[in-house]
Parts: sequence; C-alpha cells; structure tokens
Amino acid sequence: MIATIIQRAVMQGTPLLFGSTGEILTEKSGNLNLGIPGIMYVGAISGVAGSFIYEQSVAVLNPFLAILIPLVCSILGSALMGLIYCFLTVSMRANQNVTGLALTTFGIGIGNFFGGSLIKLVDTDVPSISLSATSTIFKTELPFAHSLGSFGEIFFSYGFLVYVAIIVALISSHVLKKTRTGLHLRAVGESPETADAAGISVTKYKYISTCIGSAIAGLGGLYYVMDYANGVWSNNGFGDRGWLSIALVIFSVWRPSISILGSILFGFLYVIPTYIPNITVSTKILFEMLPYVVTILVLIITSIRDKKENQPPAALGLPYFREER
Repeated sequence: MIATIIQRAVMQGTPLLFGSTGEILTEKSGNLNLGIPGIMYVGAISGVAGSFIYEQSVAVLNPFLAILIPLVCSILGSALMGLIYCFLTVSMRANQNVTGLALTTFGIGIGNFFGGSLIKLVDTDVPSISLSATSTIFKTELPFAHSLGSFGEIFFSYGFLVYVAIIVALISSHVLKKTRTGLHLRAVGESPETADAAGISVTKYKYISTCIGSAIAGLGGLYYVMDYANGVWSNNGFGDRGWLSIALVIFSVWRPSISILGSILFGFLYVIPTYIPNITVSTKILFEMLPYVVTILVLIITSIRDKKENQPPAALGLPYFREER
C-alpha cells in the first residue's frame, strides 16, 4: 500500500515538477509568467495533435517516432507561448501579470478548440481522444522494476518522462548555482540595470530563459496526457495543476532541486484522499487545498526570516527600461 501511494504521488507530482522548474528558470530572469497553466495546456494539446496525426497516418507505430513527434510538437508549441509572452512584456513592455493571465486564458482556449476539433474527427460518443498506442510507449517501465519488489515499484516503475523531469530539475539547479550562465541569469533577475551596465544582454537572457522555461513546463502537460491519463485527452481535464506548479515555485523557494521533493509532497496531498475510506466530498476538497495552505505558510516563514537566498529575484515582475538606467 505504501509503495503504491508513493508511486501515485510521484506520478501526480511530475507535471508540477516540470511546470515549477520551467517557471523558476523564467522567474530567475525577472519575468513573472502567470501563463504557466495555459502554456502547459498548449504543450499538452500540441503533443496530442502531433501524436494523433502520426497514429492516423501509419498502420504500425515506430516507437522512436511515436515519442519524438509529440515531444517536438509539445516543446515547439509551449516555447512559442513563451516567445509571445516575451514579445509582449520585454519588447512591447506590457504588464507581466496581465499578460500572463491572458496567456492562461488564451492557452486553455486554444487547447479546447483544437481538442474539440480532433474529437470531432474521431466521431465518437465519448468527448475525448484516446491515444492508447502512443501512451503505452510513453508508459514503458524499466524491465527489471517488478522483480525488485517494493523498491522497484517506488524507484523504477515509471515512464521515462518522470526521470526526465528529475534530471531537468537537477541540471537547472546546477546551471543556476555553478555556471557563468546561471550567474548572469540571476544578475538579470536581481538587478537588470547592473547586469546591463556589466555588458550582459538583459533582453537575450529574458527571452531565452522564458522560452526554455515554457518548453519545460509544456512537457508537464504532455506527461499528464500521455502517461498519467493513459493517452486520453478531454477538454478542461487538466485541473489546477498549472496553478499548483506556480505554488510549488514559492514552496521550493526558487530552487529546482527542492521542487523535486516538493512535487512529491504536493502529489501525496493530492492523492491521499483516494486511500482514505468513507471520505466525504468536503474533506477531499480540504485535502486538495493543503498544497496552497502549505505554500502560504512557507511564504510567511521565509518573509519573517528574510534570508536573501530564500527570497524571489528583486526585479521579479518589474519592467526594465534601458533608457531609464
């Protein structure tokens, strides 16, 4: 039972880990992108569309292409959303909060529109698309997982995107802490005026970090559909995972390595009501609120302690006008 709960928590937390890692990279440049829920939605539908077209065009799936096509489509679709955000906020100097919220609405609308169009093409009574063949490939486990008992179930019984999420988070943490690129990125987020005066291209770092962060977040949407939801797309079926990803950024105090453990905790809080017998609907809703409550507590504690390393970038959400430097 314990091994099963941990496994479900990891699976539930993986989309959040992708989303939070992408948002941390974005926020380290000073861009507050509240469009993550919409970006994850676009990443999901882009991968679904690519996979749907491929499944419909061939009789037998090539495993390599069945993974590559939705991955590339998801990355391109979500990165394009990040590019739109940067164009509006960095180049056109639009308000970051308003732009992010607009992107969330836009992304969900795009997803529902194309999702609805694909559902009509399959001519089914159920309002969903099933990509079971592609999902089976995405969910392929390591061959020795079940032979190791509970240990194998906890650590090795996942599709490859779970491990990709962890590796991306660890690489992001290393880049931010140990590399010159990470130092420049943090400088842009802390004080763009100083970074600009030192010869660092503020615009370039904001664009690149936001587009890469959006691409990573989009993979969270793809994982949810192809792995967690067994390849089934249904409009408005993503829930509040995008907002939980943003909450996880605060919970992890802007550290991708901590967000790995945080995502598992959030996933645990999300799935544990399923294993409580005779739980009422109101109690289940209270459990689903717990990640946000925990995030608020972390925010209060970090604000009281006021440690520099636990605070958001100083220029987060603030526009940079070079002419005013």
